[in-house]
Amino acid sequence: MLRRAFNASAALFLGAIALASCVPEGPPTADRTPPAAPARVSKPAPAAPSAAATASGPLITAPFEDNFERKELGEDWNALGPAWRIENGRLCARGARNRGIWLRRRLPVNARIELDAYAESATGDLKIEIWGDGQSGATGTSYTNATSYIAILGGWKNTKHVLARLNEHGEDRLELDVDPKSDDERERPVAAGQAYRFRVERGDDRTVVWSVNGEEYFELRDDEPLAGPRSSGSERAPQGPYP
Repeated sequence: MLRRAFNASAALFLGAIALASCVPEGPPTADRTPPAAPARVSKPAPAAPSAAATASGPLITAPFEDNFERKELGEDWNALGPAWRIENGRLCARGARNRGIWLRRRLPVNARIELDAYAESATGDLKIEIWGDGQSGATGTSYTNATSYIAILGGWKNTKHVLARLNEHGEDRLELDVDPKSDDERERPVAAGQAYRFRVERGDDRTVVWSVNGEEYFELRDDEPLAGPRSSGSERAPQGPYP
């Protein structure tokens, strides 16, 4: 579930998002067993798919917020399946299975995205997509064909936190193993009913930083950065600093 999914008013540059969320997404799929990876890396990433995507809404040029204080999803949202609904001021889904819900607005290359996410069970699996094409979802049981960056908190039955590019199982994904006994807040599992404040930001055209509850989890420098559908460099937002 999501509450206040787009609160970017604190940003000094343009704040908005094109987001697909799968929180929770039903029974998790089996994961591969990847090699250990550091929490922070700076390396080239594979090129994005060459197929062109079309945007379904305007570029956001001012802070955007949705508090979901209504009954219907509304025209701003593109749900990829029937699982999505608004319930008591929250955007909710059960059994979405990587068929998310996208905001029908384009995200600037540089932006800050903030949202509160909740899991309904100890399975965790809080997931968002950013800088994707605004219309795609998984076509199989595993999400290996995304158009976006994918941030996953407590994925794979609450065993991993992951920031991935295009493929949530990719060899280049950044990950942390969950350890319930760890003193490191970043290694804790997702607790049912607890609010998790996600913050994803990019201010230099290429470095994506993901934080949860004020703790930085991953920093991904992408030499072929994803930006969703865009028409020109005019969509870049003013540079920081961040407040």
